[in-house]
Amino acid sequence: MATTDHRHCKHNARSTTPICTGGARSVRGRWPPSHRPRTLAPSPLLLSAWTSLLATLPFFWGQIRLPFLLLCSFFSVALNPISLSLSLSLSPRFIHETHSGLIMAEPFRLTTAIFFLFVTCHRLSRAAYPIGVNYGTVADDLPPPSQVATFLKTKTTIDRVKIFDANPDILRAFAGTGIAVTVTVGNGDVVSLSKLPAAQSWVSANILPFYPKTIINRIAVGNEILATSDRTLIARLLPAMKALHSALQLANVTKVQVTTPHSLGILSSSEPPSTGRFRRGYDRVIFAPILEFHRQTKSAFMVNPYPYFGFTAKTLNYALFKPNAGVFDAATGINYTNMFDAQMDAVYSAMKKVGYEDVEIVVGETGWPSVGDPNQPGVSMENAVSYNGNLVRHANSGKGTPLMPNRKFETYVFALFNENLKPSTSERNFGLFKPDLTPVYSVGVLRNEPAGGPAPASPGAKAPSTSSGKKWCVPRSDANDQALQANIDYVCSRQVDCKPIQAGGSCFDPDTVRSHAAYAMNAYYQAFGRHDFDCDFNDTGVITAVDPSYEACTYPEGAASVKIEERKSVTGGSRSPHRKSTDLFMGFCCFLFAYFFYYVLI
Repeated sequence: MATTDHRHCKHNARSTTPICTGGARSVRGRWPPSHRPRTLAPSPLLLSAWTSLLATLPFFWGQIRLPFLLLCSFFSVALNPISLSLSLSLSPRFIHETHSGLIMAEPFRLTTAIFFLFVTCHRLSRAAYPIGVNYGTVADDLPPPSQVATFLKTKTTIDRVKIFDANPDILRAFAGTGIAVTVTVGNGDVVSLSKLPAAQSWVSANILPFYPKTIINRIAVGNEILATSDRTLIARLLPAMKALHSALQLANVTKVQVTTPHSLGILSSSEPPSTGRFRRGYDRVIFAPILEFHRQTKSAFMVNPYPYFGFTAKTLNYALFKPNAGVFDAATGINYTNMFDAQMDAVYSAMKKVGYEDVEIVVGETGWPSVGDPNQPGVSMENAVSYNGNLVRHANSGKGTPLMPNRKFETYVFALFNENLKPSTSERNFGLFKPDLTPVYSVGVLRNEPAGGPAPASPGAKAPSTSSGKKWCVPRSDANDQALQANIDYVCSRQVDCKPIQAGGSCFDPDTVRSHAAYAMNAYYQAFGRHDFDCDFNDTGVITAVDPSYEACTYPEGAASVKIEERKSVTGGSRSPHRKSTDLFMGFCCFLFAYFFYYVLI
């Protein structure tokens, strides 16, 4: 009687002789002979380890690792099914090749793969939030709307515009571009549009002929009407909004919101932000009903925060997102380091006091002029670059504000063009672009161009010190003091000269964590190669083209300008703090993951 061999055998990739073990289970594997995977690679474990190592290399090049991981995984999968343990971080399916074809892996392995994907790849996600511009036309030298629409679509990342009328030529030009348009009802039309028949006629003439080929996302009813102090106009504002909303619904247009822009003059108190309150007498009578309308129609409350109109000589850096001591709000314990967040949180506080903090907020206008009248304080090309460049980055970060964390604010920069028919010099120079479509300066809305770089200045403008292409590293506006202090400790322990931020140093004042961190982070960035990853600091650093130097404090502009006692202590060359240990850990995790699959699960 023949005996049955119950041994399980496993082929070694380096030998033609199978390795067999007795009993029903193999010590090293669970594959019965009939389900042995075909091995085409020298060694499954070696291949998985090698591929895992390769997958970590892009970290050291400061590049996003996804394309390289895909390539590594392709070869891993092609050469050996067992080495799919690495590609689990990229694919939702885990398959084994068998004598009868392909079979799905056990749910446990799939669950593990999803977990591994989350752990290793969460940093690949970088959401892009919308940025818009106000397209004003108070000029006699602007290009035709069709040219503007083509330019915005093909050359910029701007995905929405706000116009100050319902110009049919502009609406026609933006048809099919995918760029959303907010149209405006003139203040003089508000009273008449408070009646439904007139509102229906306006919608029929200004919306229906163009929608939906042109994406009209919003109707702005008037502009800063409460600032006019016209009681009749103010009283008819909400009825006009309701009438236009009803007219849209009757026309079966359900995706166009109705709102009205407000200046921050609607607040009786805004400093500190927790004291934000609507003007007395208007809070319950005017704003509560308007906010109720927004809540019911799921539309946005539009405000126009302008730090430009609120700064003083002492708060200029605070207004420009530059390093500063900040403004402390004792009620919340928050130290605000930029005026934009403070203004937005003041509006939020006012809304909360009347019970409508859940209503969405849209930034209808904000900006900074690049040229002003002689001796006009705070107006310069450099300041325009600083404010608008930092604003674009802040809006795109999706971080929100201290009181509204992780909230996205649809933001419209003022303005698209310099408009030569406006009354004052500064009003004529709010534009990001000249009429010939060349940039006045760059804030990162041109395709494939980072924020902050200046363009050739318009006549009479003072070119900032960023024209040479120099770069500095500064803290992100949403970085907290604890993280920034850790950055200071790290940098100053790596032989970077931190004497300038010590007592008596040229950069000691202002004596704040943020200011000291700005100098230290930039010194590290300059000293160790000026790579993007040298300014990462666990996502608390950002590269800027605006020189953060001030008064007697000069920020380094290259390795030669930073004193380094001994570089050998920074193993492996220039690496941003926290990144290197994390990268090595992730590579080690990849190796263990492959090892675990090969020896335990397979």
